[in-house]
Amino acid sequence: MKLSTQGGIKLRTADASDARRLYAMIQANLAEGHLLPRTLDELTVHAGRFVVAVRVRKIIGCAELAPLSAQVAEVRSLAVDASARGGRVGIAIVDELRRRARREGFEKLCAFTHAPGYFIHMGFSIVPHLWLAEKVFTDCVKCPQFRQCGQYAMVVPLDVAFNADRGYGLPAPTYAAVAAARPA
Repeated sequence: MKLSTQGGIKLRTADASDARRLYAMIQANLAEGHLLPRTLDELTVHAGRFVVAVRVRKIIGCAELAPLSAQVAEVRSLAVDASARGGRVGIAIVDELRRRARREGFEKLCAFTHAPGYFIHMGFSIVPHLWLAEKVFTDCVKCPQFRQCGQYAMVVPLDVAFNADRGYGLPAPTYAAVAAARPA
């Protein structure tokens, strides 16, 4: 699936052939202290859960929609190439993950981050870590930084739509509103 975004950037689903480029992007951001490590094997297996932003055949951003339970999915490994930061690439990726999560039937989308302000502008709220027990008991307890990582738990209910142009949450359109908006 390809989607157009601003500035000649396309969003698409990654595949296994993108795994090395995903790994390189995550490693570059890992050095900045913003991400947790991922293995090449893990990225190859889960590549189809990633949305990538591409400009002129170069991946400039990525993130994974990682299911944690039947109700909760996580924005995982959100990374944008340093040359593309400030161009709303990350916002476009998160917006697409949000649409996919809603389409796949998840009730909420979460993120664990050192930069909560970035997600607050997209309608996420800071919550206690234990409100996302699926994440804590799946990943956090295995992490060497458990209880000292400094990340904020963020969540957004998926009954709230996000408008990437305006940068805040809007009520999700109801079926009646969508039907009424269609031309006769």
